[in-house]
Amino acid sequence: MLVTNFALKLILSIILSFVISFAMTPIVKTFAIKIGAMDVPRDARRMHDHPIPRMGGLAIFFGFLLTVVLFADITREIQGILLGSIIIVILGAIDDMIGLNAWMKFSGQIIAAIVAVGHGVIIQFFSNPNIFSGNELIALEMLSVPVTILWIVGVTNAVNLIDGLDGLACGVSTIASLTMFVVALLVSESSVAVVLAALMGACLGFLPYNMNPAKIFMGDTGALLLGFVLATTSVVGMFKFYAVVTFLVPVMALALPLLDTIFAFFRRLAHGQSPFSPDRGHFHHRLVDMGLSQKQAVAIMYAVSALLGLCAVVVVSTGTVRIFLLVFAIAVAFALSKYVHDTLKQTEHHTEEQEHGKD
Repeated sequence: MLVTNFALKLILSIILSFVISFAMTPIVKTFAIKIGAMDVPRDARRMHDHPIPRMGGLAIFFGFLLTVVLFADITREIQGILLGSIIIVILGAIDDMIGLNAWMKFSGQIIAAIVAVGHGVIIQFFSNPNIFSGNELIALEMLSVPVTILWIVGVTNAVNLIDGLDGLACGVSTIASLTMFVVALLVSESSVAVVLAALMGACLGFLPYNMNPAKIFMGDTGALLLGFVLATTSVVGMFKFYAVVTFLVPVMALALPLLDTIFAFFRRLAHGQSPFSPDRGHFHHRLVDMGLSQKQAVAIMYAVSALLGLCAVVVVSTGTVRIFLLVFAIAVAFALSKYVHDTLKQTEHHTEEQEHGKD
């Protein structure tokens, strides 16, 4: 009966957050237009050709917050996540309305991270990557707080940085939420599972409005929120299980935005730019520059995220389940490589036809 009640709670969490987010998005869109929170394409980084309302993240936030309050056990750690989320959403909303410089946003993210850390969302141990060592754990001790803040702020910005194509950041965050949701169930983290179910449902409710061609963007309000919640729930639900495999889960689930952020950081430094300076060198930009459409580029990045997420689940699975998931992951990888190959070939062929037509 307990298992049944918990399963029902998870299902209701996904459904309720979906319904609230889906219903609130048109209202938020009208509000964004009214206050002038519009994303106007002023540079080559923008992939749209007309002003589109942003602040759609408010709809995700309402769906997420109300569902967590209703269904989750509000522990001290969950309380910290919610309070930090409120700070992040206020920060993102202000940025979507009037624009904030990078340092102001960075400072706000640090404050939100400190609030979460102050409520017990903290990485105290780090799995020793040296499997031949007799010590399985590395105690962070005095480094616990700065490492946790760095992780939270890093992931928050990583999700924000990949928010460059219609439906990309929201979809990737949905996949990451699903990955960590499954792992949370496997390691019996029920409270975290409910939080991730609420986030997943809220993202799914917003996606129909955000897919190409997007009717509304989630803006920094949504991108920062998704990154913050994924970062903090990974600390509560994954890092506290002191094993190498559980450390790998959030890293693999969020590998795509994390790698994109790391490459962007060093790319900008190599070009003599500020690490916070925007550019057009992200993974999604490169895919589009190769000739892919927005939908094709997003589909490829979804598939890569799903594959990495599947691998993360394989890591914590055992027995027959692991073998099945491993075979499935290989099949997905093969299908993905074939899709990319065929898509690029078709794009190249189409480009050649256009050039011949001009001749």
